[in-house]
Amino acid sequence: MALAVASSSTSISGRTFSPSTPSFDLKAPPVGYFRVFDRALGQIQSQAVTFSQRRSSVKPVNAQSKRNESIVPLAATIVAPEAVEKVEAEDFTQLAKGLENASPLEIMDKALEKFGNDIAIAFSGAEDVALIEYAHLTGRPYRVFSLDTGRLNPETYQFFDTVEKHYGIRIEYMFPDAVEVQALVRSKGLFSFYEDGHQECCRVRKVRPLRRALKGLRAWITGQRKDQSPGTRSEIPVVQVDPVFEGLDGGIGSLVKWNPVANVEGRDIWDFLRAMNVPVNSLHSKGYISIGCEPCTRSVLPGQHEREGRWWWEDAKAKECGLHKGNIKQEEGNQSNGNGAAHSNGTATETDIFTSQNLVTLSRTGIENLARLENRHEPWIVVLYAPWCQFCQAMEGSYIELADKLAGSGVKVGKFRADGEQKEFAQNELQLGSFPTILFFPKHSSRPIKYPSEKRDVDSLMAFINALR
Repeated sequence: MALAVASSSTSISGRTFSPSTPSFDLKAPPVGYFRVFDRALGQIQSQAVTFSQRRSSVKPVNAQSKRNESIVPLAATIVAPEAVEKVEAEDFTQLAKGLENASPLEIMDKALEKFGNDIAIAFSGAEDVALIEYAHLTGRPYRVFSLDTGRLNPETYQFFDTVEKHYGIRIEYMFPDAVEVQALVRSKGLFSFYEDGHQECCRVRKVRPLRRALKGLRAWITGQRKDQSPGTRSEIPVVQVDPVFEGLDGGIGSLVKWNPVANVEGRDIWDFLRAMNVPVNSLHSKGYISIGCEPCTRSVLPGQHEREGRWWWEDAKAKECGLHKGNIKQEEGNQSNGNGAAHSNGTATETDIFTSQNLVTLSRTGIENLARLENRHEPWIVVLYAPWCQFCQAMEGSYIELADKLAGSGVKVGKFRADGEQKEFAQNELQLGSFPTILFFPKHSSRPIKYPSEKRDVDSLMAFINALR
């Protein structure tokens, strides 16, 4: 399998890239010339480097022996320098602290410098194409791999081809085991994940192929960001010893995980992509933000968090496929999701949301009484929420505005915190599926009506209420 590298180099201006201020002054250098960091001076100096292109003897990302290399055409490659000596695991905590305020470009350069041929970028076919652009800008050779689950959108496959041509690289694709996929589909059907969760399918189609890929590496680079997913990614460092997967040397601590854009917000990633004229997946123009397999990905609507487009039928806290399950494992030990101290009952001390004088906070007893009433003096609309849920946080403004508009109209607006020890009750008695769930309690009916739409803007909520009151 070919080593995926950029076939040309690029120069970078002396200005340090800041995620919040994507400004660049790029000039095309002579062939075989690029600029590298001089960290001692905090500046970027020019150095001439002559590259030789030859067939690579480096192991492919899947590290399989006796592989027939004729199956995959060899790409033109640039030979990377030998990896430096192995750094002890405890060094990476300190390194992460030192790079906490570094730009993604500097972090990427550090990662490629340290691990050479033994590191690769994990590319999903979404906005994480920014990682490839950063790697390209360093002027260093780099490898890219991707997991082809067999169920990606056609637009994603087309995007893979565009990226390969744009950067002059070959993406190293990993595929699920055909026997495992066959057994899963024959026993449970093509869409079992809608009934019993996505974890089993993801384990077969994504996690196990990833495990094979990482066994051929000593480090990998991901596009995880702290603002991507409620709770599960809020504490990720820019570099860490991988808590779940093993690398080439085997055993715990044998793999290092780099997250160069951990501290960058999504809008800054997009500012960077536009500034650098980087190709993007055409699904983004159709409302898709987080992109995965076709059956489990959809576009998001105004007021929704980007991860709501993934596995929308499941709980907001379960929106990881297993590739980064170390985040979930960390979360299990800290129910506060990085926002506050956890209580023993599974709730936390996060700052409450949906705070307004026109909103009624319902206790367990209060909502039980509301649900039992058959003849109410006035109708109610109530949101079942969890303050740590970013999907709930995303609709806070529109719900408060709704409460202000309905003040004095004869419709009461309430909220009920349904996580922790209240969650089972809410699931059994209040139709809670995932957070947030919105219920309308009509004036002359005891049965609440669940808001069916994912649109949570004020106008959509008002239309729902006006149709029922």
